[in-house]
Amino acid sequence: MSGSKVIGTLRIGLIGSGFIAKFHVEALVAVRNVTVRGIYSPSADHREALARRVDELELGPCTAFASLEAMLVSGEIDAVWILSPNDARIATMREINRLVTTGKASLVGVACEKPLARTLAEAREMLGLAEHAKLLHGYLENQVFSSAVQRGKEIIWRRAVPISGRPYLARAAEEHSGPHMPWFWRGSLQGGGTLLDMGCHSVEAARFLLTPPEASRDELRLKSVNATVGNLKWIRPEYVANLKTRMGNEVDYNKRPSEDYAHSVLIFRDGEGRDALVECTNSWAYVGAGLRGTIELLGPEYAMEYNSLNTSLKVFMSRAIVGGEGEDLVEKQNAEQGLMPVVDDPAGSLGYVTEDRHVIDAFRRGHMPMETFSDGVAVVEMLMALYRSAELGRVVEMPAPELETYVPLVARES
Repeated sequence: MSGSKVIGTLRIGLIGSGFIAKFHVEALVAVRNVTVRGIYSPSADHREALARRVDELELGPCTAFASLEAMLVSGEIDAVWILSPNDARIATMREINRLVTTGKASLVGVACEKPLARTLAEAREMLGLAEHAKLLHGYLENQVFSSAVQRGKEIIWRRAVPISGRPYLARAAEEHSGPHMPWFWRGSLQGGGTLLDMGCHSVEAARFLLTPPEASRDELRLKSVNATVGNLKWIRPEYVANLKTRMGNEVDYNKRPSEDYAHSVLIFRDGEGRDALVECTNSWAYVGAGLRGTIELLGPEYAMEYNSLNTSLKVFMSRAIVGGEGEDLVEKQNAEQGLMPVVDDPAGSLGYVTEDRHVIDAFRRGHMPMETFSDGVAVVEMLMALYRSAELGRVVEMPAPELETYVPLVARES
């Protein structure tokens, strides 16, 4: 695609109408040269409501389509964003491939939310289907594009690394009190528990920080991984009952729990032949103001750190202020009273605006984005190795050929 005519305004279609789709719609308000011309999801009410929101934000005109095929063959869509639940992504990509390769649809690119897939086999198929259809492909990992990660990496590699040497340790953690929707809690649908759900962010943000600017991400070679997972909170009787009440009887953590805590260590060999370590902690058992993301990067004579709850804006609500539950201050908000941090621009500070702007600009110009499906495959391979390590109770040396067909115990149907 490189060198082809630049598309003036990229017309995108959204596949999915849930939490993350709404986040992208709000982010796209700050992106130029794009319109959202279509939305498809199985829920008519949800897709129609989101299409109305798109039009309210003057990002349309937007049509709520009754099927994926109807949207893709409409002639109104140049690229699609796959924002559907994890278990639907591989079938969605197969349908995109079928419609493009048979000439029924004409697309320039496809972008997919993280994680790319539930298993390494699915992830490799996602990449193969995009390549077979000759589509540009972007992996939507917002933490890599967040202002803290982008700015922190730029400063460290420009000012500190040339004098004292490259970084040797990256730590990343993402923790909150549990997902929004029932399918997240079901290992067979989501692909795992918190290790897959949140670890996908942490391993890729850390790997990105340890990689030199402009270098290929495979400049770091994965040597080994070690992981510990646990069920700390959500298998307690009162919380098993809580989940059933909120999520329905299909979420039964007496019978089929997914891990709510994971600690991971990944050892890479860097381009200078030295070891570089990544440490990740992920949890659905953290109760604070809301979602907490922390990132550190350490080198011979420097360090950088970030905490998403250390915001520049805070509000205080006394006990006399009583209201309903919401997430208007921070994501996964756990309280409406007291001293609360406020994320004043979630779509911007969390990376969604920069992520969408970058992918849209790349697709318009016929280029591959910075994060591609190949990166999504690498992330899933790291996560599968970590699940394998936790199950075996030992370090897993890489490469590990058994991962090609491996399905974590937590993701198996029975």
